[in-house]
Amino acid sequence: MSSNLTEQTAATLQHHLTAIAQGDLDAILSDYGAESTLFLPDKTLHGLEEVRGFFAALLATLPADWMADFKMIRQDVTGEAAYIFWQAPPVFPMATDTFVVRDGKIVVQTFAVLAPL
Repeated sequence: MSSNLTEQTAATLQHHLTAIAQGDLDAILSDYGAESTLFLPDKTLHGLEEVRGFFAALLATLPADWMADFKMIRQDVTGEAAYIFWQAPPVFPMATDTFVVRDGKIVVQTFAVLAPL
């Protein structure tokens, strides 16, 4: 595995996490391309417009202080792949994302969260 590839993936992941923490929709979307795919438990989203709709709705429903309890449990990056396991209770008691990054863009992402009871 190329260390440059891993570094590029790690940088894209860090930018993505920062953009989400700041609630910056445009910065979040800058990490995706026209062909990006986002797999969710109940559907699959294709392209920037569908990804935009998902993040716009998500950001609109999050409480302002949701990041106060954010904890990264595991983060691993190898080549084009990144994996995170995290929590931000009570909004996200447990969540996981997997990313495939090419040329600084998230081309594939999976996202799953254990919903609060």
